[in-house]
Amino acid sequence: MSLVHSSIRLLGALTLGLSLGTPVLAQDKSVAVLAIVEHIALDAARDGVRQALADAGFEEGKNLRWQYQSAQGNTGTAAQIARKFVGDRPDVIVAIATPAAQASVAATRDIPVVYTAVTDPVAAQLVPAWEASGTNVTGVSDQLELLPQIELIKQIVPEAKRIGIVYNPGEANSVVVIKQLQELLPQHGMQLVEAAAPRTVDVGAAARSLIGKVDVIYSTTDNNVVSAYESLYRVGVDAKIPLIASDSGSVERGAIAALGVGYYDLGLQTGRQVVRILNGEKPGDIASETSNKFELYVNPRAAEAQGVTLPESVLKSAAKIVE
Repeated sequence: MSLVHSSIRLLGALTLGLSLGTPVLAQDKSVAVLAIVEHIALDAARDGVRQALADAGFEEGKNLRWQYQSAQGNTGTAAQIARKFVGDRPDVIVAIATPAAQASVAATRDIPVVYTAVTDPVAAQLVPAWEASGTNVTGVSDQLELLPQIELIKQIVPEAKRIGIVYNPGEANSVVVIKQLQELLPQHGMQLVEAAAPRTVDVGAAARSLIGKVDVIYSTTDNNVVSAYESLYRVGVDAKIPLIASDSGSVERGAIAALGVGYYDLGLQTGRQVVRILNGEKPGDIASETSNKFELYVNPRAAEAQGVTLPESVLKSAAKIVE
């Protein structure tokens, strides 16, 4: 065989190999995940997303490139990470919690963004409505109905009239809940007493400012508060103020009880949206969703430390009793 013929055959083989390899490469996908901060609830949501991808056959190191970064509670850092992700051109950006989602949506109009652990995506200006947005954004909200939260407070502390709350006024999801509680609580003979904590380090001082002013401290999924829940717990124990939360992870860190979203399940639900996009659906054709799985967690030891005995009815209805 001549050198010319050998070269032609080699070139043909390389061309065939590349053409055969192209579909395999085309199946490789990349997902970039940005969390505003690391704590039990948001970490569980992240892990749920990753599991949903694995369940659908997207495996890290095989056909999936997975990036994860936390902004460590800093919105400026979140914006920097979001811009970095946009430069990497992933197939999907997953944004965990409202500030991370706002940073991601501000950074791109074409890369799909799937939010999770966001209370009100419309108020946060992530999507124009709960219906399919027609934009590059969709996701899953952790929004809770507040009436069951109020009923839980009444069950555990029947005499409660003044409900304290520590929150970050710069976090949109917290502001939404504050407004809703201001409207709802008076209908049940209660009033809201607020304490602002713009930074994580402010949580302890804000909680201490509520001593003598409140009967219960209720915590939402405010990321500053959840990140520094131990500061809240110390105040609850020292001042004998019962702590009731809206996320189950806080029960393991000292809340008496929480009726909240299971964040791992929330992540699974979010991950299934990501899979749909990786398989070709447009995010703008996928309506925003809410979780329909709620769990009651209780912590009898924390209740005792905060001067409360959990009613038997609450213990019996709990999905998990934290020892």
